[in-house]
Amino acid sequence: MGTSTRLYLERQHPLVYRAALSFADAATRAAAEAGLGRDLVELINVRCSQINACPSCLKAHVPQAVRAGVDSVKLAVLPSWRDAGIFEPKERAVLEIAELVTQMPGDRHSQERYDEAAAVLTPDQLSAVAWVATAINAFNRISVTSGHPVD
Repeated sequence: MGTSTRLYLERQHPLVYRAALSFADAATRAAAEAGLGRDLVELINVRCSQINACPSCLKAHVPQAVRAGVDSVKLAVLPSWRDAGIFEPKERAVLEIAELVTQMPGDRHSQERYDEAAAVLTPDQLSAVAWVATAINAFNRISVTSGHPVD
């Protein structure tokens, strides 16, 4: 494999990257304060990273999800979570909001999907899920744009 000509964004503008890290930490704290466990946070991180095809974020967050207690079968079927039948209502709601934030569909069904998730989550939880998804989406974009390798 040849050498990359891509800039590592975090090296080019470290102050901006540190701000992104602070933002992600604040989102994770908001999730904890809203009563969302680390397992749900990592489920969000993995699902968003799958959608964004971010290999370095998947390499980081899949093991973190396992350490946080996410079942390996759930991780294996995560791309087809709607059809798997093994996800709890709160997990399904978290995944729905994470996907809506990541894909930003804006179709007439997105409001229905949002409303169904909002019926399961508290307002604080729903907001925290959206912030966590926004944060990992930012890191997916940083990593993919930078061409971070997977060692």
